[in-house]
Amino acid sequence: MTQQTSAVSESSSNTNVNTAVNTQVNNTNQGSSEVRHNWQADQVKALFDMPFNDLMFKAQVIHRENFNPNEVQVSTLLSIKTGACPEDCKYCSQSARYKTDIDKERLMEVSKVLEAAQAAKDQGSTRFCMGAGWRNPKARDMPSVVEMVKGVKALGLETCMTLGMLSAEQADELQGAGLDYYNHNLDTSPEHYNQIITTRTFQDRLDTLSNVRSSGMKVCSGGIVGLGEESKDRASLLAQLANLSPQPESVPINMLVKIEGTPLSDVADLDHFEFVRCIAVARIMMPKSHVRLSAGRDAMNEQMQALCFLAGANSIFYGCKLLTTGNPEANKDMMLFNRLGINTETIASSAADEAKITTAVVDQKNSDLFYNAVN
Repeated sequence: MTQQTSAVSESSSNTNVNTAVNTQVNNTNQGSSEVRHNWQADQVKALFDMPFNDLMFKAQVIHRENFNPNEVQVSTLLSIKTGACPEDCKYCSQSARYKTDIDKERLMEVSKVLEAAQAAKDQGSTRFCMGAGWRNPKARDMPSVVEMVKGVKALGLETCMTLGMLSAEQADELQGAGLDYYNHNLDTSPEHYNQIITTRTFQDRLDTLSNVRSSGMKVCSGGIVGLGEESKDRASLLAQLANLSPQPESVPINMLVKIEGTPLSDVADLDHFEFVRCIAVARIMMPKSHVRLSAGRDAMNEQMQALCFLAGANSIFYGCKLLTTGNPEANKDMMLFNRLGINTETIASSAADEAKITTAVVDQKNSDLFYNAVN
């Protein structure tokens, strides 16, 4: 009798806690697909504290209100310049400050980049992302970078780049070349930021995003979880992203890939359910954004990836490598998509888009792509 009473009491207590959490979430998130820019820490915490099944259901409902739940946008990421980066990001194998197995590589020739872009398109990618291990691009780098953008655009692919910090002038130049997206992650919360990187400030990252947005390009910005941060830091990171106005069109959520030789190579693993929660909360807070299941996918089994798609992830990087870290092979992704009934998202073209592509094709016909790229 005592055990039954205790069990009833515990069940009642749990019910009260869950009711309180759900009430707080509902009170602070009226209009499930409403885009908000005033998220507070306690409101985000309330989402993370929801029972897992309730959180997944809420995220899936919002996902269905804004996207086809059985479509995933597919991108390919190519490292166009690798290693020797002067920054001290503690997770990064490309930092010149750490001894890793990464080989330093100069900026790729434009023709080689376009070959890789064509191969990505042939494999089903709709967006081609180009990343360089720089603090920021120098003036001498821009002509080659611009030609890469024009060439990839001429192939009919969406274009994205991540080159480090950008000035307003550089952002305008890339936008003029036809760059669709620029990626610049916030990495972690403002509170945890100085534990991860000291060579650029959190405000530096916000300034670059502001320059990108002002130029007219779309913003791709997310972060990394599993950096040894606390749960409140994950909530703070998502609040920072959601409170950007407009919100990023693309939000990559990366799970740390631990690399030998970096300061974070021995950090404790993040619980996989906590990662799925991050995806779900990102979907709820940024209902119109593509939420990308990004780095770390190579360590996820198919069941975990399926949970992430159910939680609202609707974008992936496709191919065997993400800059310098592993990624599932393309055929494995297609096999998983087939088992889950997922299709790849197509590019929604418009007259303006077609005009840009036509212009890019003409530009490429009038330029010499087969030259050695500058250092």
